[in-house]
Amino acid sequence: MILVFGRTGQVATELARQADVLALGRAEADLMQAGAAADAIARHAPRVVINAAAWTAVDAAEADEGSAHRLNADAPAEMARACARAGIPLLHVSTDYVFDGGGTSAWAEGDPVSPLGAYGRTKLAGEEAIRASSARHVILRTAWVFSSHGANFVKTMLRLSETRDHLRVVADQIGGPTPAADIAATLLRLAESEAHGTYHYAGAPETSWAGFAEEIFRQAGRAVQVEHIPSRDYPTPAQRPLNSRLNCAKLATDFGINQPAWRDGLSRVLKELGV
Repeated sequence: MILVFGRTGQVATELARQADVLALGRAEADLMQAGAAADAIARHAPRVVINAAAWTAVDAAEADEGSAHRLNADAPAEMARACARAGIPLLHVSTDYVFDGGGTSAWAEGDPVSPLGAYGRTKLAGEEAIRASSARHVILRTAWVFSSHGANFVKTMLRLSETRDHLRVVADQIGGPTPAADIAATLLRLAESEAHGTYHYAGAPETSWAGFAEEIFRQAGRAVQVEHIPSRDYPTPAQRPLNSRLNCAKLATDFGINQPAWRDGLSRVLKELGV
């Protein structure tokens, strides 16, 4: 049995749609409480654990780094120790925010990490705790996740387009939008392998948030003009990385898993949303 932490998030929802997993929400395993993760693993005795739970409110993490650290670092550390004791693998979803977003080259797994804010710091602390354990693990870094459920950029753009025909969207942050369905499929494939270590997985080709928005409106048939603006014109409590490109060659070389075509994934999501 595959035990999934997280039940309502984008990746967790897709995992439950694609496989027979036991997905635990806060009611079944409150990860804000010390020991909850380890208790759940001991109680259910899974053969694999996938951690798809996280504090993903990037701006809110700046005001409450302690809570973000509990969910993004302390809980994964507990999972890793429990998995090590049980002799089972742990698969953990991480983020491009562990990097500082400098330069224009796609980040490789071994590149130096230097988070810009609280969210990235707490996610990096979770990675480090997992690596420090003796558990066999996979850390899958991804970026710009979207799907037909949960809160994400696609749904936000569609909602705004209901009442507006002109939107100002950041154009100097570059990355790869990644369908949650493809992330889930990759995790399930890795769960059946002997994979160990850190891998990158993000959509292709690279684009900006403004470019992503334009494709959303094109496919949705919405007549919305997208004005390209720099990040400085859209200030947020947390600084966003300008370069969110991820080099995914290692995953392709080791497992033949190629980057998903995000435009195709977007088409599927819009169909699910009835757009």
